[in-house]
Amino acid sequence: MSLDLHETAAQLIDVTAKYRLDESSRKRSLELTLSALQSTDARTLNDRAESSQGQVFFLPAEAIEHQSLSYPNPGPPPDFSIFTTDGSHIDVDRHSPLECYLINIGSCHLTYGAHPFSQFTSTPRLYTTDKELFIVDPSDQTNTYPVEGVVLGLVRAIEEIKALVQALKTHDAGHPVLGLLDGTLILWALGGGAPPGGRYPDYVRNYLLDRGFLEALFDIYQFAQEHRVAIASYISLPNSSEVANLIRLALCDYDPIGNCSRFCSSIPAGQRHCDAANEITDRDLFGQLLQPGSRSALYSSRSPVVRDYYAIHKTHFFYLNVGNEIARIEIPGWIASDPEAVDLVHSVVLDNALRGDGYPVALQEAHEQAVITSNDRNIFSQLIDRTLENQSLPVYTSEKQRSKRNRWV
Repeated sequence: MSLDLHETAAQLIDVTAKYRLDESSRKRSLELTLSALQSTDARTLNDRAESSQGQVFFLPAEAIEHQSLSYPNPGPPPDFSIFTTDGSHIDVDRHSPLECYLINIGSCHLTYGAHPFSQFTSTPRLYTTDKELFIVDPSDQTNTYPVEGVVLGLVRAIEEIKALVQALKTHDAGHPVLGLLDGTLILWALGGGAPPGGRYPDYVRNYLLDRGFLEALFDIYQFAQEHRVAIASYISLPNSSEVANLIRLALCDYDPIGNCSRFCSSIPAGQRHCDAANEITDRDLFGQLLQPGSRSALYSSRSPVVRDYYAIHKTHFFYLNVGNEIARIEIPGWIASDPEAVDLVHSVVLDNALRGDGYPVALQEAHEQAVITSNDRNIFSQLIDRTLENQSLPVYTSEKQRSKRNRWV
């Protein structure tokens, strides 16, 4: 039986009616939070955040730039290149006769200026060996962790940045170059609480982070010491509230500031001093503050995984008004400490987003190269069966999967 759309529509009408009533309250909260952001000194907010560490139920950002809340577009250089990578994957299918996963990396290289150039590639890779299907504990070979689900998503992110490193290293442009990734630089899943029941084992974190993502970032850092290269990531329609959470500390009237367990554990949500910032995202705040083309001040993340492991790559970010939306741009700490590199990221990302009607055209093209359609997935499954049959190897599947392929009614 298909989805009952009449019943679903009735429920949607009820939900939207409630949403309309909540919007007026949300507007008042946004005005109060925005006023606190504009009237409170960034250093004061940082001091409050430092004194309240470990005692608040939310994650506040750290303010890095104190001079202004908004910075205009510095304008791109006359000649520059942008490299992007994106990926998609087919997860391990336990119903398949062949245990494997596939990662497809799409890449895009665009050069603007006196000598324009473009190049697009798509590189699929099949992973089938035990070394690829499992992360092995170097100190105890009997401890293994399967590469599937969330972990496979992290492996794909590592392959994306490795492909970006390779592209940047093999191209000596002689002019400024930006490497741009889609999504966050923060591997949030490795910060604790996941998978269900606790953190990932240390050897998994070390493999994915220290010997994976951060090692690739360090490769770019070393390359950038002798080349005009910057790296950033682009998050469309971000839902982060780290800056809004920093403003919560300006709304707290208790002393000491931000001791949530001491003062607010028995107060219902909605009645606490800082609850004006509830449901307010950073995107909401900077949507009111930023003119088209301008960026916010720089902030850095206090995420546990960033704090504990990222070192010089500590994730910084700013918000950018690209016209149609407020995007979040993330950069490593060594980029954030270089004003010229920050200006390069700001201007080139904005230029590319304007060329793409509100979303970087280079990321659009990398995505088009990387995407795996539902038809591709079906053909991939059939290709596995056909290849095994041609090699006179057994082909089998579960009865559940067979029933999906053959409808009886």
